[in-house]
Amino acid sequence: MKKALLLVLLSTGVCWAQAPDTFQPASTNVPNAEYPRISPDSRIQFRLKAPDAQKVQVQVGATPAMDMIKGEDGVWTVTTPPIVPGFHYYYFNIDGVTVNDPASRAFYGVGKDSTGIDVPEPGVDFYNVQDVPHGEVREHWYHSDVTGAWRRVFIYTPPDYDKSMKTRYPVLYLQHGGGEDETGWIRQGHANFILDNLIAEGKAKPMLIVMANGYARRPGPVDPAPAPFGSPAGMKAMQAAAVTFGDDLLHVVIPMIDSTYRTVPDREHRAMAGLSMGGMQTFQVTLTHLGTFAYIGGFSGAGMGFVSGNNTLDTKTAYDGAFADPDAFNKKVHLLWLGVGTAEPERMHVGLVAFHEALDKAGIKVTFYESPGTAHEWQTWRRDLNLFAPLLFQKGGK
Repeated sequence: MKKALLLVLLSTGVCWAQAPDTFQPASTNVPNAEYPRISPDSRIQFRLKAPDAQKVQVQVGATPAMDMIKGEDGVWTVTTPPIVPGFHYYYFNIDGVTVNDPASRAFYGVGKDSTGIDVPEPGVDFYNVQDVPHGEVREHWYHSDVTGAWRRVFIYTPPDYDKSMKTRYPVLYLQHGGGEDETGWIRQGHANFILDNLIAEGKAKPMLIVMANGYARRPGPVDPAPAPFGSPAGMKAMQAAAVTFGDDLLHVVIPMIDSTYRTVPDREHRAMAGLSMGGMQTFQVTLTHLGTFAYIGGFSGAGMGFVSGNNTLDTKTAYDGAFADPDAFNKKVHLLWLGVGTAEPERMHVGLVAFHEALDKAGIKVTFYESPGTAHEWQTWRRDLNLFAPLLFQKGGK
């Protein structure tokens, strides 16, 4: 009912009135920018000076565009109804031209630098910076023999990494989704703060997190007209790219991380997880290399057939027969996590639920999590990581 009401209000352009002093500048604003502003009940006030414009709209995430109202001073304003808490990309449309908000920071998302806004979730701070010991995020460039190009990874090292010089750490390889890049889990996802807070509370083992660039292709000419996403050719191309990315991860990145950082270089201390496209890549890589990973997580992403809507799984042959012997699989893989938001697009939610049911029917042990009220968005994936990380590298495995 609430979701339907929100859509009605957005589509009709209705604004919610509230005294201005209850709104505060968003944490994602550029320095000294007073707008956009967010109220305690998650409404947002937007302002944009465009005196010569004839029509201005703002669109937040997947919600319908809202008309803004022009004042005599040439400033356009609007106040939205409550927006689902979490991180959202948003845009202004000025006389048919889509532009970023100069008052907000840009984040790489939807395949380009996009302005974003982080709407606080009342009473929730697991992904915020807190007064606890903090790890570091390091930027590491390397040349890949697989792609023939320079590539970049970000590495989160836990608090005390540079003090406990004899301590070695397990590693989580954590992948971004389509349209985003290796900066996403830090800038949009706050993975470093999530782990800082979990480690400080004693809920998660200190670990390294490696965030690699999920786009990879072998040297050669570039297809001038790539196949559309979701088409049979597009899904085939994505799967081929996942194989190339997997080769880079397995043969270049992991050896580099193990030789450069103080890791425990065995499968019992190695995990991989990813969101959306990164979840698909995670399943493609880990399930065909169970000798390398003992912990697996898909956040709004999993098997290719379920991503494309086929909703089929042959547990005897899929992923080189990884699921063919359920008892052996359950003994070898200490955690298989599958997460999805309850408000995800229907095809994706139905597909991931079906994937879980197929695995469950086959006797594969799965930890299944549904994030209440969130869609294909960062609040879903922040919650996934917050619940997934404490289950990694614990004694007894599961």
